[in-house]
Amino acid sequence: MKLVKLIANLGYGSRKQVQLMFREGRVTDPAGEVLYADDAVGHDEIRIDGEPLDPPQGLLLLLHKPTGYTCSTKDPGRVVYDLLPPRYRLRDPLLSTVGRLDRDTSGLLLMTDDGALLHRITSPKARLEKVYEATLAADLRGDEAAVFGSGTLMLESEKTPLAPAGFEALGPRRARITLVEGRYHQIRRMFAAVGNHVETLHRHSLGGLALGATASGEWRVLGEEDRRVIFGGPGTWN
Repeated sequence: MKLVKLIANLGYGSRKQVQLMFREGRVTDPAGEVLYADDAVGHDEIRIDGEPLDPPQGLLLLLHKPTGYTCSTKDPGRVVYDLLPPRYRLRDPLLSTVGRLDRDTSGLLLMTDDGALLHRITSPKARLEKVYEATLAADLRGDEAAVFGSGTLMLESEKTPLAPAGFEALGPRRARITLVEGRYHQIRRMFAAVGNHVETLHRHSLGGLALGATASGEWRVLGEEDRRVIFGGPGTWN
C-alpha cells in the first residue's frame, strides 16, 4: 500500500493533508530521516512527528467504558470515541464497537476494525460468557438463580426464551450475572421480570478477557495473546 494511503487510512488526515505532511518533513524513519511518499518502508519504520504510527488494520482494543457514553458515532452526547485519539474515529475501515453497552452501563468494551473478528466474537454460536455486576433498587427475593437459570424465562415482546444465565448473589442488593447471549437491555429486563430494577450495571469480562487494572476511561491495544484469551476460558474477575 502506498504510504499516503496507509497513513490516511489510519485517520491522520485526508490524502491531501498527508501529502502536505510529507512535504513538511513530518514523516520520518526511527532515526529521524525524512521519508518520501514513494519510499518502501514497513509500518513499524514510520514516524509521524517522531511518534510511531498507530496499529495497522486489524486493530483490537479494550476500553473501560464509563457510564454516560454511548456506543455510537452519531449520538449528540458523549460517545466512546471521545475517549480515544480523534483520528481513531476516522480510520478506514471503521473502528467499531464489538456489541454495545448502553449509556448507563460501564465496563469492558472491545473495539475493532477487523470485521471477521467482530463477527466471531458476537456470533451466537461463540457462546462467549459475559460477566456483569448489578446493584438493585430492592432486595433480592431469593429465587433469581432458579428463574434466570431455567432456560424458560420469556421477556416481554420476545418470541423465544432466554438461554440459561448464571447468577450469584453478592449481597442483599448486589448480584453477579453471567450471560452467553446479548439481547437488548437483557439484564435490566431480566430483573424487571422478577419485580426489581437495576440501578447500576458493570461488565467485568467477556470470554476469557477481563478488565484487570484498566481504569475507567482508559484503553489499551490488545495483542495476539489477548485474542487467544478471549476464546480460551474464564477471565480473572476483579
